[in-house]
Amino acid sequence: MAAPKHSLQPAMVPKTSILGALRATSMLDSKAALPAEVIVSILDYLPVPDLMRFARTSSRMREMVYDDTRWVSKLKSMGLWSDLEAKKRFEDAMKRKRDAAARTATRGATAPGGTKEESTTIFDAAIEEERRMAEALQAARPPETSADGFEILSLNPAQSKSPMEDSDALLTVLKNVRSVRGHARQEFGKIYGALAPFYFDLAQARTHTEPVVFRVFRDPERQAQMLSNLRVFSKCDWTDGWSQRTAKLSNMLTIFEGAVLREFEQGYEFWDIDGRMRRYAHVLYSLNGGSAATDLFIQKHPIFNAREALGNPIDCINQAPRDEITLEPSRAFFELLLRKLNEQSANISRIFPQPAAVFWSLVDKVREDIIMEYVTPLLDATHDRHTSAYLKAMSGLFEQCMQFVHSLESPNGSNDTIEDHAKSICLKVFEPHMDLYLQEELESFTTYAEREVKNWEQKLSEQDATVESFYMGSFNRQADKNDFLSSFKKVVMMPVSVLPSAFGSSKPAPTPIGANPSVRRSIAGTPVSSRPQTPGLGNISERSGSPLPPEAPPDELKAKAALMANRLEGIKSLFSIEVALDLVHAAKESLGRAAKFVRLGGQIGEEAREQCEAIFVALVNVLGQTHVKNGFGKAVDHLSRYNPREISDHSQTAVAPLAIFIELVNVGDIISQMIDVFYEQQLAAPKIADKNDFLDPAGLAKKKFEQMLDENVAAGLNKGIDVLMDEVEYLCATTQLPTDYNPQPSPDSKMSNGSDIGPTLTARRITDLVSSHTRMLTGSTEKTMLDVFNGEVGLRLFTALCKHLKRQRISTEGAVNLIADMTLYFEYIRTLKNQDLLVYFKALRELSQIYLIDARHAKEMATIIADGDRFGGVLRAEEVYEYAERRADWYQVKRDVERAMYGLECQIM
Repeated sequence: MAAPKHSLQPAMVPKTSILGALRATSMLDSKAALPAEVIVSILDYLPVPDLMRFARTSSRMREMVYDDTRWVSKLKSMGLWSDLEAKKRFEDAMKRKRDAAARTATRGATAPGGTKEESTTIFDAAIEEERRMAEALQAARPPETSADGFEILSLNPAQSKSPMEDSDALLTVLKNVRSVRGHARQEFGKIYGALAPFYFDLAQARTHTEPVVFRVFRDPERQAQMLSNLRVFSKCDWTDGWSQRTAKLSNMLTIFEGAVLREFEQGYEFWDIDGRMRRYAHVLYSLNGGSAATDLFIQKHPIFNAREALGNPIDCINQAPRDEITLEPSRAFFELLLRKLNEQSANISRIFPQPAAVFWSLVDKVREDIIMEYVTPLLDATHDRHTSAYLKAMSGLFEQCMQFVHSLESPNGSNDTIEDHAKSICLKVFEPHMDLYLQEELESFTTYAEREVKNWEQKLSEQDATVESFYMGSFNRQADKNDFLSSFKKVVMMPVSVLPSAFGSSKPAPTPIGANPSVRRSIAGTPVSSRPQTPGLGNISERSGSPLPPEAPPDELKAKAALMANRLEGIKSLFSIEVALDLVHAAKESLGRAAKFVRLGGQIGEEAREQCEAIFVALVNVLGQTHVKNGFGKAVDHLSRYNPREISDHSQTAVAPLAIFIELVNVGDIISQMIDVFYEQQLAAPKIADKNDFLDPAGLAKKKFEQMLDENVAAGLNKGIDVLMDEVEYLCATTQLPTDYNPQPSPDSKMSNGSDIGPTLTARRITDLVSSHTRMLTGSTEKTMLDVFNGEVGLRLFTALCKHLKRQRISTEGAVNLIADMTLYFEYIRTLKNQDLLVYFKALRELSQIYLIDARHAKEMATIIADGDRFGGVLRAEEVYEYAERRADWYQVKRDVERAMYGLECQIM
């Protein structure tokens, strides 16, 4: 557009009037110029010839028309411009420019005479190529044509013949487009010159025989390629009437596609694979990708007409026992289907230019119409009949389907791997059933686990009732309410002739602890219970041992003693390794089925993974809270009922209930290790559970189980320590003779004292008793709990020995045995490697020294009693004084000791 012009036009006025002359003068203005944004919008909708004419109006308009972004947008609309390619070409051009500048500078520095010639011209290959192309284009044009490059265009500027003479170049014009910054207009000019004549001619044609494209290209392959190019070219048509032109082109494409598809269908009917089917499949692919040929091939494929020959899904139920399922018919179904599809794979490779896409489209249709029609009725039928059969069918069919897809012989050229196709197909087949399956899997395992634990507890209750009825059936209910001591008094008051039979038969045979392990090995090598078999409980293989005696005890004392022994023996079977092992195997089977679906990935895979963790959580809850925890509770209750005074045999080196409870702790530790191994192998190793995630449900359940086990073990050991200390006090009260620490004087005192030097029998038995129990826990519990147990046992033993010492009368001669006993206790405590406990028993050892002091040295005795540092702060002077009162000659030395301790010998000077 022309710039505004201003002109002054003088009018004829009288010279005498200056004002009139000024008024006669007028300013003529042209219209204001349009904003650049409006002009750009107008240019976007102008046809290409009008754009070239518009560019000739001014240099500013030429610059706006030739703007590279305008032509880049047109190329992008056709999908022919790549920013990455343009960037790479630009970087390569800049690199060549820098290399050329470096070479020029090097030549200038090495010029003769040492003078450096400055160069103001740098060779640019891109610029030089553009210049040569412009020169060739100018030379090829007639003199009267414009230099704009759009009035007369050719595919190759240096080519002398017209585009109609080189039809092959017209077909490949879109493939030869380059993405070069600054040259988008030239690239679009090639496309426009090659395709615009055909495009506008086709838009003006009234019938499908008039377009010149069908006269220039006679064979269907070239016609399809040209129509495809015109379809791409139509995307850059934004000018007035574009909708009518694109509709006309679309109609022509539809007519051409229908004609080619009929030819393909006729070849399909005669199975002319290498003839018409192959030819027209390639024609349709060149036209629009060949989707119509693919759909027709799949729709009319004979494999969909022979579904009944592949197999009946109900055969999997009919050929299996009741409430069971066999997957042999389904395996045969997938094998037959696999053979048929692999045969079609070779045919598809001969027909279609992209056989992989067609093959997987056929497989997807087979999945929809054949596989799902086989799988869905089978799963519905098994779910209605039996849950276990449904779970097995779901897992087995999924595995067979995955194997089926992996065994397909797919043609080459697929963008996805065979694993991706397998996941996609199996996901579509089994996704409708996943929610129900995962729910049923968890509920089935939970129900089974709870039922097994309940059956175990019911058998224990029946056995306990049977044993109690056997032993106490001959006594009335009122007698059952009497405690063991009342029964003992009744027996004592019986005639003498009855006592031997009563006490002789009621004394249980001593059984070493090592002879009654809490667990034994079955034939298969798995731990089994040592609970005695009860007649009438069934499943003899689950129990071992001797049955009940042939006759019930004749008296209540013997019956209650035998009943107590049976209950103590029964502690070992309050929870069972067999039950735990059975539940772990069931959880492994259930989790193994659900874990197969984790490989699907996505939402379904995540739901399957979460359900696997839920199965483990259910296992831990049922096994821990219901089975193990209840067992420990009953065991602690049995321990609380133990009374060492009701036991007639104390010759063993262990307290029977505590030793059995420690064996129960070992069983609990085995179950805990089973849970840990199951977690590591079934959850952590396959990445179902994350060990590093402290909020992971499976990890939290496992930690909760371990915490529950530790708490119950600690509670049981606390009660066991009470039982152990009761046994220690009982041994102290019944086996410690008065003459051990206060021997009677004899004629040959030297020989007597020499032969009795050493720990007493009571001290040795107590040491053996306590050490046997502390050794039992080694290796079966954590070191922290073991240290706590040993520390508590040591402190309680110290308290028991102090009480026992206050009940003794100790002479100077018997002090030697006392010192030996305290040294024995001190050496045992040293083996526990607990320095805090050593302080207490070292104080006891020092305390025993005061009994060795002769009565003549009462003042020295008083000094020792008052020396608090000597006993490490464990015993105060008042407490040591109380122990000193247990000397046999205390009343002889009391006055001297008190006078020395309390300063009664002081005199006022």
